Amino acid sequence: MITAPSYVPERLALLATSAVDRFLTEELLRGEQVHGGIDLAKAVEPLSEDDARWSVEPIQSLVEDAMFKFREDRTRADAWLAPRLHATLRLTRREAADKRLWNHLALAVAPDYVAWRHLSEPTASRPERRIAAERFRGPADRQCFSRLWWAAELFRNGPDYEPVEAACGNQDLIHTVLRMELIDHRPTAQALVRLLQNGQITGGREINGLSTAINAAGATLIYDVLAPDEPRDPSRLREWIAEAGSALPVGRHELPTGPDEDPAPEESVAKLTSYFADLFETAPVRGRTPQG
Repeated sequence: MITAPSYVPERLALLATSAVDRFLTEELLRGEQVHGGIDLAKAVEPLSEDDARWSVEPIQSLVEDAMFKFREDRTRADAWLAPRLHATLRLTRREAADKRLWNHLALAVAPDYVAWRHLSEPTASRPERRIAAERFRGPADRQCFSRLWWAAELFRNGPDYEPVEAACGNQDLIHTVLRMELIDHRPTAQALVRLLQNGQITGGREINGLSTAINAAGATLIYDVLAPDEPRDPSRLREWIAEAGSALPVGRHELPTGPDEDPAPEESVAKLTSYFADLFETAPVRGRTPQG
């Protein structure tokens, strides 16, 4: 397994996607050898020196701890790392939508983590172990770190990261649901987590079937009318971001606390949980015997 580059920058920066491919060598994608780091450092756009959020050390420490803690079961690292990455790297959604930041994090700071987490196991049809290039510079729902940050952003319930831990503990859920536009509706996200927590949905087939049914119903039923959400107070997020420089490192044994925002309205979450449970009864789940 590869190690970190010999040169790791002290601060995050922006790495344009057009500059990424020359560093995605076959040796890196096979998990055999990483770039040295110096040449990559010449291709980046620096971020503000005055912003404490761009320090690399807290993120490095997190991913190193994740690799040690979950060395026997790397998929479990997602549920642990997602809330802690989000609470450490305090971003606005606009900042998080910039792929250049995630390109830099994956390639310049922690390519060893990307390889550790996403190097495929050999199979009969594909005997060569390999990392998909999209884990370094792919879309938000596939890139190694952006998928975790966005999962935490969309599934947190105000300052509470417990729903994030539950959602990211199911690979089928985050892989499928992060592509749904409706997931930005907070009661929808919380209702899906509750169905997962109470065991009404479990595996990939059930999640895919329910997601299809939710999207189809959403074409004729507007969920924010059925289950309204309260507008967020943007000042609370700005305050949380402004406190990044003085915030203590996130705990390794207890969940961190997110922005001091009001949670999704309980009445709306309960209403959608019940509605989705009913919807799931007739959802097209492959392999399920039709009822009645």
